[in-house]
Amino acid sequence: MNKNPYEVLGVARDASEADIKKAYHKLVLKYHPDKNPGDKNAEEKFKEVNNAFDILKDPQKRAAYDRFGDAAFAGGNASGANPFGAGGNPFGNGAFHFNMGGGAGMEDILREAMRGFGFDGFGSGSSRGENRRSGRDLLDEVVIDLKDAYFGKKHTVKFSSEVKCDKCNGLGTADGKEAPICSRCGGTGYVHTSRGFFAVETPCPDCNGLGHKIEKKCSQCDGTGTIHKTRTLEVNIPAGVEDGTRLRLAGQGEAGQNGAPAGDFYLDVRIRPDKVFERQGTDLILKLDVPFTTLALGGEIEISTIDDKKLSVKVPAGTQIGEKLRVRGHGMPGRRAGNFGDLYIDINMKVPTKLTEKQKKLLNEFASIKSEKRGWF
Repeated sequence: MNKNPYEVLGVARDASEADIKKAYHKLVLKYHPDKNPGDKNAEEKFKEVNNAFDILKDPQKRAAYDRFGDAAFAGGNASGANPFGAGGNPFGNGAFHFNMGGGAGMEDILREAMRGFGFDGFGSGSSRGENRRSGRDLLDEVVIDLKDAYFGKKHTVKFSSEVKCDKCNGLGTADGKEAPICSRCGGTGYVHTSRGFFAVETPCPDCNGLGHKIEKKCSQCDGTGTIHKTRTLEVNIPAGVEDGTRLRLAGQGEAGQNGAPAGDFYLDVRIRPDKVFERQGTDLILKLDVPFTTLALGGEIEISTIDDKKLSVKVPAGTQIGEKLRVRGHGMPGRRAGNFGDLYIDINMKVPTKLTEKQKKLLNEFASIKSEKRGWF
């Protein structure tokens, strides 16, 4: 039984394309076989997620499911463009044309109906002329330190995926050459037959709707043009990267079948909280305890920046707790080369816990003066 694709991905029926992709990438990462070796339940979930995404990512398939539910893909096949499925369409498995001469009004009505079934119009199925499956996008995640985000770093990803077969150069043929165009459908992947008033368009039985016919399949990939292989990718994480950034490596996802385009590889970057610095955009906040005497009388303090430089910072006399001292250009790298945010020192007071008798005496004297001269504070 087909499962509701919206429930599988955990999205609402009015979910946007971006929400659907986000949910898909999250679940694929969770249930990917490489992360759940030997787990049959995760493997089944992985298939369900991919099947659900295959329906909802395609506006025409999604419209067909919204209108007809599971009946839109009778036989459990959501990969075809025909929503009637095998046996579901009394006129055959494909698009149809209604030939009634001057019946333009009826033709318009039928055209709108067919759009709801996943077709762009009469004689033009949604997968016409391009039936090779493109490669899937891949997604991974990395967690880095704030200092790595400051300097940037290279991250190596190791994973398994479908890659282009090196024996046939991804074409699926035994000789590694482009398969000849199917003579029956002329490369469109569809054939037309007439049934009374209707012209029926069905997947070509000679090439199974591919548009080309492989006589002898590659022995290594069995004609698909792809093989499963462990891969290693090196991703450059740029300096100044922000938490939640998604990096895209075009064409580095899974290989497409029989020379179809490869998918993309995405890397989500997460930045773990730093123990010393707090980030606010390109600015950094450093919380620092400063002695009371330095705040009252003024002086200098030494700090370490995120790039391990030592700086001497002047503290003006009378600096209050909670004030921020600004150090220009010592924050995070900006989007443009050479641009940096600022470092703010968030002032707190360091209260001594152990005092000598002399220190206590001096503080008591100060307190008595303070009570006499209230205008000072």
